[in-house]
Amino acid sequence: MKWERNMRETVLHVAAWPWLKHWMEHQGLKYVVRRFVAGTTLTEALVAVKQLRADGLMVTLDLLGESVEDEETARLACHSIEAMMNHLRQISSDSHISIKLTQLGLIINPALCEQNMHKLLETARTNGQFIRIDMEDSSVTGQTLELFSKLHMIYGPKHIGVVVQSYLYRTPADVETLQQLGASVRIVKGAYSEPPEVAYPEKCDVDLAYFNLVCSLLQSESYTAIATHDRILIANLIRFIAEQDIDRDRFEFQMLYGIATDLQHQLVHEGYRIRIYTPFGTHWYPYFSRRLAERPANLWFVLRHLLPPMNKF
Repeated sequence: MKWERNMRETVLHVAAWPWLKHWMEHQGLKYVVRRFVAGTTLTEALVAVKQLRADGLMVTLDLLGESVEDEETARLACHSIEAMMNHLRQISSDSHISIKLTQLGLIINPALCEQNMHKLLETARTNGQFIRIDMEDSSVTGQTLELFSKLHMIYGPKHIGVVVQSYLYRTPADVETLQQLGASVRIVKGAYSEPPEVAYPEKCDVDLAYFNLVCSLLQSESYTAIATHDRILIANLIRFIAEQDIDRDRFEFQMLYGIATDLQHQLVHEGYRIRIYTPFGTHWYPYFSRRLAERPANLWFVLRHLLPPMNKF
């Protein structure tokens, strides 16, 4: 709907205001952000991982950060992610790691980014772990998929997967290519502000594309991570899965930390695999802003906790 698109664009625009960003980074964490972010340190994040695992939920852990501007920061990010992987191995054998390529230097030095990815994937292979490459805005979609394909040829679907976004017009063709590779694919609707020249502007079109793409993936050799909190979409996909007699070990549902926790536990109770995308770190503001922009319910939650209570007459 048009109003939802306008709201997303407005929220992302307002979130870029310097004074608001400064206030949120210094005050917002203690008020509302911990609902969506599992702390700023690895120690805090691992506590959250243990609790999620105790609740029967699987985890993908993400050290927040993106669009680094110098090579040293990219190398430090790689080192921190590698340390995170080694700590995570000690407490959870089936937890995944999510990364953004711009955090590892994709924009400033693609060769360095590739070098960093090889280092992390060698660690993943040693530890028996899996890395999922997150998809960012459309300016780096082609580069992301190109590097993924190269790395997939070496490390295979056991150690590396990628994300696609249903709101991009190009995604059906990308999914066809990924199916031919037998890649592990996580599909999301998309949370960045994209122009109508490259992405569906209307939610109904994004939803229909999402459903069709997931159905296509489920009927291929690709392991499918269905990442959505949309209850209607989930119900329709569960119906399709039952009609097509698709084994439950061919897919999993994925949701975000702190969102739709009742639905997470309901699906676990019904016997589905549920993985929780669990972000942490000090660079949480861009991630948090996108969560507000993509779901009005998240924005109302924040406003309820930040605005003073209205006087009752």
